[in-house]
Amino acid sequence: MFSKLKETIKELAKTAVLKAEETLGSQKGQEKKAMAIKYIVNHIPVFAPLKPLISILLSTFIDNAVEFAVEYMKSEVL
Repeated sequence: MFSKLKETIKELAKTAVLKAEETLGSQKGQEKKAMAIKYIVNHIPVFAPLKPLISILLSTFIDNAVEFAVEYMKSEVL
């Protein structure tokens, strides 16, 4: 279950980072990261009451997925 969920989170992270960048622009790293994390948690395909628990259990993974997505976007731009 968690492996499929982790793959979904990685894909959501790419979209979340892109949306945060489009919405907030540059120079707002912490705000963009918080926005991206919120986007991911809101779009995780699990039963709504379980989302807070999943977000806590996978908080480090979600954080790392956002960082990976940021680096991925930077490499795509170059």
